[in-house]
Parts: sequence; C-alpha cells; structure tokens
Amino acid sequence: MDARERVARWLADETVDEETKREIRAMDDKELEERFYSDLSFGTGGLRGLIGVGSNRLNRYTIRRATQGLAAYLRENVPQAAQRGVVIAYDSRHRSDEFALETAAVLNGNGIKAYVFRTLRPTPQLSFAVRELKAAAGVVITASHNPPEYNGYKVYDQEGVQVVPRVAARITEAIEQVTSFSEVRTMAREEAEAAGLLHWLGEDMDERYLERLLTLLLRPEVVRQTGSALRIVYTPLHGAGRWPVEQVLRRAGFEQLYLVEAQAEPDPNFSTVKTPNPEESDALAMAMELAEQVQAHLVLGTDPDCDRVGVMVRDADGKYVRLNGNQLGGLLLDYILSTRQAMGTLPERGVMIKTIVSSELGRAIANRYGVETIDTLTGFKYIGEQIGLLEREGKTFIFGYEESFGYLAAPFVRDKDGVMASLLICEMAAWHWQQGRTLADALAELYRREGVFLERLESLTLTGKEGVAKIAASMAAWREQAPTELAGQNVVEVRDYLKKEVLDRTTGAVRPVQLPPEMPPENVLQFVLADGSWVALRPSGTEPKLKVYLAAVGRDVQETEERLARLAAEVMERVKHGV
Repeated sequence: MDARERVARWLADETVDEETKREIRAMDDKELEERFYSDLSFGTGGLRGLIGVGSNRLNRYTIRRATQGLAAYLRENVPQAAQRGVVIAYDSRHRSDEFALETAAVLNGNGIKAYVFRTLRPTPQLSFAVRELKAAAGVVITASHNPPEYNGYKVYDQEGVQVVPRVAARITEAIEQVTSFSEVRTMAREEAEAAGLLHWLGEDMDERYLERLLTLLLRPEVVRQTGSALRIVYTPLHGAGRWPVEQVLRRAGFEQLYLVEAQAEPDPNFSTVKTPNPEESDALAMAMELAEQVQAHLVLGTDPDCDRVGVMVRDADGKYVRLNGNQLGGLLLDYILSTRQAMGTLPERGVMIKTIVSSELGRAIANRYGVETIDTLTGFKYIGEQIGLLEREGKTFIFGYEESFGYLAAPFVRDKDGVMASLLICEMAAWHWQQGRTLADALAELYRREGVFLERLESLTLTGKEGVAKIAASMAAWREQAPTELAGQNVVEVRDYLKKEVLDRTTGAVRPVQLPPEMPPENVLQFVLADGSWVALRPSGTEPKLKVYLAAVGRDVQETEERLARLAAEVMERVKHGV
C-alpha cells in the first residue's frame, strides 16, 4: 500500500474526525508522502515516532489500532489475560496522559482490565507493577530521551520485560489485521469503572516499589554515617523521576539533596535543555551550575521516563568529571561484586549481563570475581529476558548494564532502572568517599587494575524516507566491503549479527557469534582489531540515526585516548563518504 492509498483510507474512514481530515486535505504532496508512506512500525521500542496526523505518526488512531492488535494478541496467547489485565504508565511528554487513556479505553472495550497510574511514573516502575500485580502485560507511553516532538508506546510482557522481536512480530501481525479504525472497540471511562475494568494505581504501588528499592542497600551503615555530609545535586530533566528519586534518596539517609528547581516540574517541551538525554553533557549544565554553588560531591540526571541516569563527580582537584555509561557500569559492577564478596553473599553461579556494544571492562571485572558474563544484542529487553532464563537454569542475576546509561541490579524490575541506579550510585559514592576516594579516583584505580577501556559513540542522523534508504545502503556497503585495516590495525574479526557469523580473518574460519540462542538476527556489524579495539555499526531502532560505537584498549589513558580519536576520525570519514 502506498501513501495515496493510506490517505484515501483515512479520508474514507467514518471514525476519523473531521478536524483530522481537514488537516490531511491541507497537506501538500511532499507532506502527505512523509506522513503516509508507511505505517508506524512496531519495532525495537514498540511504536515510536513524531506526534501528528498520519499513518507514520503517533496519534490517537495509531495508538488505538496498536492497542486493538495488542488486545487480540493477549486474548489469544496469554492465559487469563482479560482478568489479569494490563498496567499502563506514562511520562511527561505531549499527549502522554491522553494516549494512556486511549490505550485503556481500547483494552476495556475488548473486555481486558486496565490498571492506570493516576499521574506520570518512571518506566521501571511500570515493569515492577506488572510483576507485582501478575498482570498479563504492560504499556508505557514514552519516547525516553527523544526530542519533544516524539512520543512512543512500549509494550511489556507478563514478566515485566519489554517485548522481544519474536513477540513484537506476533503483535505486529495482530495489528496488521486491523485494517480500519472502525474495527477498534472502545469503552467510555465511566462505563469501564462501573464494570470493574478500569483501575487506578497510586500510593500503594509507589510504596511497594520504594520499599523494595531500599532493600538493595549493601552498606546501609555507610549511608547512615555519611548521608548527612555527602552533597548531591539531582535533576529529573522535566520528567518522571523527581518524586521517586527524591523519596528513595531521602529515605535512605541522604539529607543534602539539592534539586534543580527549574527542571524539577514536568515540561513536555523540555524547555531548559537541547535534548533531555543524560548521555549528553549539555543536559546537565544547570545541574552543574547548582553543583558549583553548593560544592556538591555528586551530580545525577535522569531522562524523562527515568530509566537512564547520567552522573558527574567532583574529583580531588575540585573539578567536575563526567562519567560515561560504560565507566559508571564498571564502577557499579565492581562495587557490587567486591562488597558481596567481602560479605560472603556472592552467589556461586552469579551472572553479569551486558550488550555487545558495551565496554569489555565489565567482562574483565566479572572474571576477577568468578562471575559469568553473558552478551546480548543492543536493547535492555534482551537483558531482561535473560534474567528469567537464568532463574530457570539455577543461576543468579547480579547486574546488567548497557553503554547508554542503563543499569539494573535486582530482578524485581526487568528493565533498566534510573531510580534503582541513582540509589546505588549514591551509596557507592558514599563508600568511596568514606575511604578517602572520589568516584574519579575509583575509576583510575579500576583502570590500573584491569587496563584502560575507553569508548565513544558517534552517529549520523538521516531523517525521513530518504534517510532510511541511506542508512540501509551504508550498512550494505560495510557488509559487502568490510575493511581489512582501520587506524593502522588489522581487522582480525568481522562479526555479522544479521548472519549470526564471525569471520576470523587470521584463519579464514567462520563460526557462530557467541550469543544466547534466543537472540534473533540483528543488523549490526562489529570489527575487532588486532590490539583489542573494536568498531560496531548499528541503525538505531528508535531514532533516524546510524550509530557508530568505537572502543580502544590500553594501559595508559592518554595513549588510549589518542588511539580512540584516530580510530573515530577514520571510521566516521568512511561512514560519511562510503567504505
């Protein structure tokens, strides 16, 4: 079906309101093509796209259609789905609350209970609530850290894990069966409440979540001893993190918590930042100003749905140092493993999980403590899925992380958790501070012990239909003309996760990639160099970008930084102008 056919269907559909139809008729051919050239795909992050009219946009009609498909999938595949219900949460983005209620209305219209949070909540709390209520599924309305004009619709399974591709494909099949909006069944809010199909979640679920988080403190006595002195600045970046992060830190005993008031309230325009992404140092600029004023030891920032957290720490010279996702993941992993080893609580069959584009520092740390490392494809859903599989094998999940500032240290949540991570980061900082170290010092010690692991993420943004084609062409070129040398180093391995093959350039042998068998093929290429450095290319599943991950390994920080810079410069030149 092309754009013209989709436009005709929308204009002919009696359930589409007249205002929407007038907007469609006012569009020129170019705009119609952009908005209707495809249906918004149910991909890595469920639905995610620009808010607006069109089949390739997020709006009440695409939300309703997706939910009708989800309802059909649940009734067919999940036991007692109607009675167990679906939990729905949302963040601070434009129309998030409206889209949450649209989702509930369609579920209710299909006879399925909906549990809806009354106000915005973090994505990880949605995962927690699905597990607590033993619900059939969960939906969260969010576009994570995307720009303000985006929103999204993420689906979670009955384990509280964001659905993996094989499940997403079956939901997509069900969605595609909905060929007209008139096939969507809805129920009015008052009718659903009276029928016992619409339930509201509030303080009780909040308290359950916070109580479980507080059980994760490894050294509560350290927090009691230092909590009144450690100064922490926190910004929720206009998102859902303010209440839970502030509550859990204060209840743990961190008394000197300073909020960035200008960013504390929900704001769908994220008006004080270029992008509400704690991966970007600019996003923490206002927090840095406050930190300088109060001489904070630690700066935290969470993204709008509070599943990611970024950190800056004051070093011994009083300067603030930004820790990237890999560095923070390594520090947390080492703190948790060393503490549990000292306390005698490190499990015999413990496992750490990371993604293929995350730092190898994590593997080095895990090996030191006799902990197994499992690699997954990019996306925390794969880490969440592995937790359940490990439990059935009698193994114990200890920690999971990804380079994009996502961390998890307990299985009662099955997605990255910015609230949980904030609590553990503060405890870790308090412990090192008590020992006379900053987190910057702790990282330097970790590098001295395990080697210097440095990484960088670059990206090429290519928007619209043309951009999709350019990204596909670039990946095809790198696959067909894989380089034999990068930055003066031989490429010794080519890992093609779409083919699930590794080409060993030294022997010419081809072997399977080392991933759990549940992992699907994915369009990722990774090139491993003779010195242990590597490069990976991956089209983003949530943004119009070709992502380029780069890593260098060495013994000296400056030399490794220089090697990484040379590698990045050459690879990005090749990406922009062809292999």
